[in-house]
Amino acid sequence: MSTDTTASVSTHILDTSAGRPAEGVAVHLSARPGRRADWQALGGGATDADGRCKDLPALPEGTTHVRLDFAVEPYFEEKDAKRQADAQQDAPANRDGGAGVFFPEVAITFAVVPGEHYHVPLLLNPFGYSVYRGS
Repeated sequence: MSTDTTASVSTHILDTSAGRPAEGVAVHLSARPGRRADWQALGGGATDADGRCKDLPALPEGTTHVRLDFAVEPYFEEKDAKRQADAQQDAPANRDGGAGVFFPEVAITFAVVPGEHYHVPLLLNPFGYSVYRGS
């Protein structure tokens, strides 16, 4: 949890094309102590069945900027492969796989202040995404 000297971060992903949480998306957290400083990779995890990444590491003291990197391409490839397998009996002409993933990665960078919690949801679909500061 946050203290007076650090910020904390949480996230979750909703797949708006399916109307459900996005499970199994790798999420990596990086931080830096100023806009000119180098990014420090802190670690990460993967989203659970509820689309939440519950094991993000704590931010170091002095963090002013945070970056969340979401590896969404494998999620959509797996989802598309399952959809194609389900549809092959009904529509064999749909086996070409479509256009693929337009955004293979999503990187969200935001500023933080000590003592605040930042929940940053990602609303995702194959051709777009949006983020906001949640609660």
